[in-house]
Amino acid sequence: MMEEKQHKNKFYSLDNAGFLYTAIASSRMSTVYRISVGLSDPVDATILQKALEQIIHRFPYFQVTLKRGIFWYYYQHTEAIPKVGEETYYPCKTMRQRQGKTFPFRVLYYKSYIHVEFNHSICDGAGGLVFTQTLLIEYFKIQKGISPKNLGKAMDIESEVDPKEFEDSFKVYYKGKVPSPPSSRKVFHFPFELLDKGEYLLLTGIVPVDPLLGLAKIHQCTITQFMLALYFESIQEYIQGLPMSEKKKQRQLIAINVPVDLRKMFPSITLRNFFISLNPEIDLAFGYYTREEIIEQIKGYMGLYMNRKNINRYISRNVRNEQFIFLRIIPLWVKKLLMPIVYNRFGERGYTSGLSNLGVVSVPEEIKAYVKSFEVFPPPSAESRLKLVMVSYNGSLSLSFGKTTGETVIEKIFFRKIRKLGIPVKIETNKR
Repeated sequence: MMEEKQHKNKFYSLDNAGFLYTAIASSRMSTVYRISVGLSDPVDATILQKALEQIIHRFPYFQVTLKRGIFWYYYQHTEAIPKVGEETYYPCKTMRQRQGKTFPFRVLYYKSYIHVEFNHSICDGAGGLVFTQTLLIEYFKIQKGISPKNLGKAMDIESEVDPKEFEDSFKVYYKGKVPSPPSSRKVFHFPFELLDKGEYLLLTGIVPVDPLLGLAKIHQCTITQFMLALYFESIQEYIQGLPMSEKKKQRQLIAINVPVDLRKMFPSITLRNFFISLNPEIDLAFGYYTREEIIEQIKGYMGLYMNRKNINRYISRNVRNEQFIFLRIIPLWVKKLLMPIVYNRFGERGYTSGLSNLGVVSVPEEIKAYVKSFEVFPPPSAESRLKLVMVSYNGSLSLSFGKTTGETVIEKIFFRKIRKLGIPVKIETNKR
């Protein structure tokens, strides 16, 4: 009880990624991502609500509402309890947080699916998975009386809150005098027609993990690098088929945004945002790339940039920008006007699409039979049109596209390539 009292009326400043996501949020770019869990039976909404009420005290830094200061947004702890709801609209819709009445996440259900959606201002995918896994365990504890021995990465809701769970790890591992990373160049963007604001389509291809791991091993790369190569190859093939001059095709630069979980590089247990993004690329000015050449290009890029010294450049740039005195004294309403313009100019301008791998997700053995699938979907994006998130569970890899366009040509090329490797693909979509 003493630990809970310490968090009442507590203020949580946003990390620099969190502030950016809050400032640029719109109906077109909601900055909301989704974790979907498929169960073996229809969801019991009453039990799901009870489970949420049971675990929320263990996540006081999620039991917050957004407040507006003179210079910055911040989160404030609230005694209100979030309510689950049945899904009735498109996924990942904007959270109207600025009114201070809603949480930075929502728990939804539809038939046998539990969907937990998070505003990226509060946490990244790693933090979202911890919350979702904890919710699942409590759900089955109430419904079936199951108390797993090993919680895995989920929280023990009877344990005390560790302040390091909500620290701003960017500031903790910030080093001041480090040169900034190179600025991004203008890249190819999909010329697809956008859906209406608020509309968002999801498409998932489910494939067995083992054959892909075997192919990655043959190519002496990771499964992320292998899937990234297939994605580059798909976009390259699309460009080659466009009705534009060969000269213009050869001027195209393809870059794919790849988030890197910094907890694997720094000893952080924060559930807030703690990642940076790298942008491996292929330049068609050098000619057509074979799969092997793309893999070597990715491996070379990751070998050069995926190290602690280089990652420090990205952390330092982000924190330094936030601490820049001129930015600190600009009123919030001015920042709110400027940030979307700056982000469009220097953010999504630098990559064609995104691919994120959240790795292997597991649940306690005692509830495994009741949990059929995990899928994670990226936030809607206006400039990139579509992005891809990978997550594996129980021997299956979910390759989930989030799309602000109705065009399906890229996914068709991508999944056709996987099938040509002799690997079956099961397609699921929310398009009706």
